[in-house]
Amino acid sequence: RPDRPGGRGLVLAEGSVVVRRLLASPFPPRALLGVPRRISDLAADLTARDPAGEVTAYVTDAATMADVVGFHLNRGVLASADRAPARELDELVAGARRVVLLEGVNDHENLGALFRNAAALGVDAVLVGPGCSDPLYRRSVRVSMGHVLRVPFATCALGPAVTALRAAGFTLAALTPSGDPQAL
Repeated sequence: RPDRPGGRGLVLAEGSVVVRRLLASPFPPRALLGVPRRISDLAADLTARDPAGEVTAYVTDAATMADVVGFHLNRGVLASADRAPARELDELVAGARRVVLLEGVNDHENLGALFRNAAALGVDAVLVGPGCSDPLYRRSVRVSMGHVLRVPFATCALGPAVTALRAAGFTLAALTPSGDPQAL
């Protein structure tokens, strides 16, 4: 199952925009399933990613796709990929100008929206702390419009992340519902 907790499973991308971002990402694609128009729209992206043609693109009609997927996929294309190797905190902080550190964002859609906003604001890396959902869960990928596949991220413990950011010279600004800005 692609939604197993702990960052295991596959990455699933829905829709042309998100699948295109998947094909341009470090996540190795396995296969595509889509209606003829969507697969045709992605042909150049698929060839650029996979010149040898090793990634299979299955073409079918919308009804068969709904039967296979288990629900009507109005975006017309779905892709699966393996997860890329996990990134390290130090690797992401080195050379970064803007970093977002998240804690307790346990709603997949909210996490996806945060990644979409991070991409729009030019964030160099996202550090996913304790209590956060899996950024590569299908709904997070979809809501992020595929930006979770583009904005580098790493999972981390909160204390070491704050220490690493301070050591790298970052100015920390925080939003906290606890009302205690000294918590960091």
